[in-house]
Amino acid sequence: MEKKIEEKNTEMGNVISRSEEFIKKNQKTLTIVLVAVLVVLIAIFGLRKWVFQPRETRAAEEMYAAEQWFNQGEFEKALEGDDTYRGFVDVAEKYGSTKAGKLARYYAGATYLRIGNYEEAAKWLKKYSGKDTFTGALGKMMLADAQIEQGNVKEAAENYRKAAADHPNFIVSPTALFKAGMAYIMLNDKKNALNCFKQIKTDYPESSEWNDIDRYIALAEYMD
Repeated sequence: MEKKIEEKNTEMGNVISRSEEFIKKNQKTLTIVLVAVLVVLIAIFGLRKWVFQPRETRAAEEMYAAEQWFNQGEFEKALEGDDTYRGFVDVAEKYGSTKAGKLARYYAGATYLRIGNYEEAAKWLKKYSGKDTFTGALGKMMLADAQIEQGNVKEAAENYRKAAADHPNFIVSPTALFKAGMAYIMLNDKKNALNCFKQIKTDYPESSEWNDIDRYIALAEYMD
């Protein structure tokens, strides 16, 4: 037993000796690597503290002003800004990598939709890919609204369904499905129209769309 312990200690000693020898032999290289790692870590910390965080803060300030204009119905100002604060478009372009900059794309699209500029609305809403349940679904549905107004009914129908499926929720999904069903009726697509209306009847009985959904199911069923 003692012999085994002695052999193990000897083996450990050899490992330590080899490690020390390696360190001595490669001390210069290891020092360079260590310094390089420290420089990278300091650079990352500096970027976060002195570049990224101030940009996030400034973008949020700009966005707040634009949101206030939007809520007050000053849509042109919300888009273009004033001498002090940027509007949604500039925030999206200048601070696109920040959270506020990404959300500005959504607001820019929503604002253009409100003023009837459907081409710009579609452009900005295509650039927005919200991960949260509400803006993700509503952004996709508004994109479809803009496409309907442009006469792109097939694309709109697909995006309405995506709005309902990608971010399912009880607020947006039944409305998106209903709009998808109506778009499919415009396309004379009986099967997909029925699927949308029946999904509302099955999955969203608490929605306002559910109250009259039997009528629309009947409408789709009697399509040629």
